[in-house]
Order: sequence, then structure tokens, then C-alpha cells
Amino acid sequence: MTALVTGASAGMGREFARQLSVRKHDVVLVARDRERLDALARDLERAYGTKPELLAADLVTDGGIAAVEARIADGDRPVDMVVNNAGFSTFGQFSELDIEKETDEIRLNVLALVRLTHAALAVMEPRGDGAVVNVSSLAAYQPSPSGATYGATKAFVNSFTQAVHEEARPRGVQVLLVCPGYTHTEFHERAGLDAPGAPEFFWQTPEQVVTAALRDLDRRRAVSFPGSLNRTLAAVASVTPSGITRRAAGLIVKRSQ
Repeated sequence: MTALVTGASAGMGREFARQLSVRKHDVVLVARDRERLDALARDLERAYGTKPELLAADLVTDGGIAAVEARIADGDRPVDMVVNNAGFSTFGQFSELDIEKETDEIRLNVLALVRLTHAALAVMEPRGDGAVVNVSSLAAYQPSPSGATYGATKAFVNSFTQAVHEEARPRGVQVLLVCPGYTHTEFHERAGLDAPGAPEFFWQTPEQVVTAALRDLDRRRAVSFPGSLNRTLAAVASVTPSGITRRAAGLIVKRSQ
């Protein structure tokens, strides 16, 4: 079995690559940074005897997306699983943020994910087998002041992935939505902010998130919430009026600044 993982050089993408290697899957590792991909490949080869395939591509660009689409479509080297993990966030007053960076965020978090999901289903549905894993966030469940674009992109991912799950299910393809909460990765550093001051019991490791995701994929579930706390938070946010959740989120952001 061959699994392609985007955003594979760090965080949850790196952990997906590790755990899939433990499962003896061949892995295609996709990220912008070739040096980090090379280092990860050496680590996986030493630990698990695998020989990962590396694809350096910037999924903000049409050329980068097209390169990964072409790899997924290669019938001589079929891909059985696509993990759409690549993504990033910005932080701040929307009107004051660089609009080019905001549109890049939409291109990566939404457009790349949609195109790679489409490429995967185009080859998997005729075979009647395969899996797509789309990584979202608990931020999808409420408006996110100071993270307006990120929360909106993840709300799209949630709705899109659950709809496609239902379409693909009778055709033999699994489509899983993964909704982690606070996770110890480089995510906040790359967004240019300090990690939120949430209590430690709110936080999880990439290993916990990915273990839960692959377990839920094995169980053919539509949505994976890593941990009961995240499942509860999503349920509460889903039934709480948006006027309350957005004001509460805004207050939390102000207190953490």
C-alpha cells in the first residue's frame, strides 16, 4: 500500500509518515523543504527499513499542486491513500494583515486540498478502493477572531469532506475528516504567535492525534476527534449560538495577547 502525505516535513504530517511506515506502507512525502524531507527519509529508513519517495512541491502554487496531482494519477505507481495535512494559519486583525498571505492561506488550506481530493477520487473510485484523510481543526466549529481566514478555511474543509465522504462511501473509498484541537507542533510559531495559554490537559501530541485518526480510518468513520475533550468541545460549539462563541473566542484572544 502506498500513502501520500502532504506537509510531511513536520508536525502531524511527519507523524503520519512515521506511523504509516510502522504499518509497512510505502510513503510519498510531500513538502516545500527538500532538506527536511531528506532528513525525514533518512530517519524512516534507519528506523523502519523503508525507502520513502520524496516530492518537493509548494502547494500554494499551481505548479506544485499539478506535480502532486500527476503523482496521484500515475497508474504505474498507484497511490492508495492521500493525507491532506498541509496548511497554515495567520494571526491578527484581518484588515491589517497582508492580503497576499491571506489568499495564500486559502489556496493551501482549501484549493490544494480540493484539487488533491479530486485527483485521488478520480483514480480510487474506479478501483473501488482507497482512502483520503483531510486534516481540519476544532477552529472550524466557531468564528475565530484574529484567525478569521484560518477558521473559515477549516469550516470549508469540514463541510466539504463530510459531503464527499457520503458520496465516496458507496463507491468503496473512505474519506475521513480529522479535527484536532491544541497540538504540540510548529503551528503557532509559524503563525507568528506564542502558543495559547491553555491548560496542559487541552493539549495533545501529534502521536495522539495520528493514532486516533488511523484508528478511526480503520473503523471506517467519517470524522475523527482525537480525545473525548475535543469531541465534547466540538459538540458544545456546534449547538451554542454563534454570537456567544465568537464573543467568547474574541475575549480569549485578547487575554492571551
